[in-house]
Amino acid sequence: MKKVSIIGAGHVGATCAYYVAEKNIADIVLVDVVEGMPQAKGLDFCQAAPLRQYGVKVTGTNRYAEIAGSDVVVVTAGVPRKPGMDRMDLLKINTEIVKTAARAIAEYAPNSTIIVVSNPLDIMCMVALDASGFALKRVFGMAGILDSTRFRWFVAEKLGVSVHNVQAMVLGGHGDTMVPLPRFTTVNGIPITELLPAAEIQALSDRTREGGAEIVKYLKTGSAFYAPAASTAEMVEAVLTDEKRIQPCAAYLRGEYGHEAIYLGVPVLIGANGAEKIIELDLSLEEKAMLDRSAEAVKEGLKALRSFYTMA
Repeated sequence: MKKVSIIGAGHVGATCAYYVAEKNIADIVLVDVVEGMPQAKGLDFCQAAPLRQYGVKVTGTNRYAEIAGSDVVVVTAGVPRKPGMDRMDLLKINTEIVKTAARAIAEYAPNSTIIVVSNPLDIMCMVALDASGFALKRVFGMAGILDSTRFRWFVAEKLGVSVHNVQAMVLGGHGDTMVPLPRFTTVNGIPITELLPAAEIQALSDRTREGGAEIVKYLKTGSAFYAPAASTAEMVEAVLTDEKRIQPCAAYLRGEYGHEAIYLGVPVLIGANGAEKIIELDLSLEEKAMLDRSAEAVKEGLKALRSFYTMA
């Protein structure tokens, strides 16, 4: 049986564990610093197994050593931004959390693939890469799948069609500068540019960029976790089953799309070796300009990171 460890047993981590469990493809270890919490959730998941028809084991622990032998390790640990906390405060706190997790992964699960979910996503991927010392393909981030699935839902809702007929592509950094690509977004193969006027497509693109903020506005003291967890579970499955699925993910660029040494959301072939291949789309001048702006925002975040964290 394959093994997946999830570091951070909060809403995203625990929900991801549930979705992975229902795929029946791996035993799961939930790790969290809060004593008793991951143990309780692991036991609760196991007791649901007879009713939900999964036979995998879910274990909760406070010890990183329990991730030994993992094929995939998901990092969701981190704190949300709180009132009075600026972006630099958040960056410093989550950098330390992700750095600690990545070093533990390197010690106890050196042959695993790391999927980063913690925010700010693109920056935390770089921290995990640096702290783990893993190969570039074995550290990548969940972002574009989430942004694309939100775009899929908004398009399906607008057109009154099955969401299963809609495929979408969203590139760039995970944030306000993400780049929905209507030209590569289709309904059963038909580009939405053939089905919707430009103004409505722009409105859907804008709503996608604000997808997380819209949920935060409703919750007031929390953020989305069902869709992020489902998106992460899709990535875990693609790695464990060597599925060769093409999805937009935060991958390390080495000249692709004209950018070097940053993580950015691009189409990636996901398989047993992680982010196995980056797919370069033939972007229009306008699309490329938007992606460049998104990359610049990520580079600004990296500059802030390097102001207090020395990369190896």
